[in-house]
Amino acid sequence: SHFINSGFDIINPVQCSASGMDPQTLKDRYGDQLVFWGGGVDTQHVLPFASPGEIREHVRGNLEVFKPGGGYVFNNVHNIQAGVPPENVVALFDAAIEFGSY
Repeated sequence: SHFINSGFDIINPVQCSASGMDPQTLKDRYGDQLVFWGGGVDTQHVLPFASPGEIREHVRGNLEVFKPGGGYVFNNVHNIQAGVPPENVVALFDAAIEFGSY
């Protein structure tokens, strides 16, 4: 709440794998006060290792949490790292397009 009381109205990054950054908890507690920028896909634990289908579902799940009511800018948790299979990057963007429109 100190963050919000200081006048901030957006948070970037939203690193869902970090302590205290559970997407549903963030949306429930602060969704009417903050814009969330990020959290679309975990670039450290999911994007490099999951299948394209798993990435699609991961993105869909995060969008189902953050998108309702607005106040969400789709972005990765962090930069896409070297070594991520290209088909996983394609799955990320395909899912963002499919599920991310308002």
